[in-house]
Amino acid sequence: MSAKAEHYDVIRKPIVTEKTTMASENGAVVFEVDIAANKPQIKEAVETLFGVKVKAVNTTITKGKVKRFRGQLGRRRDVKKAYVTLVEGNTIDVTTGL
Repeated sequence: MSAKAEHYDVIRKPIVTEKTTMASENGAVVFEVDIAANKPQIKEAVETLFGVKVKAVNTTITKGKVKRFRGQLGRRRDVKKAYVTLVEGNTIDVTTGL
């Protein structure tokens, strides 16, 4: 399978935190994805871009907080995260560059 431009639009960036590092011990990788992307699109994009087999995809939507910036009220954007569980034996190294 060749990577299409739509696959790069679905997956924005990997998320590397303490919580996602603990999830990676169980074979899961966490990505920030497009808010309109659904689970089959995310699965296809990960399998195509990284050359791995995906067992399951779980998604969460974090609502943006209302914050003050220079005295003005502003709102952070909503973020959709995809917890992608890989088939046994497959890995994705997202910690490069740190």
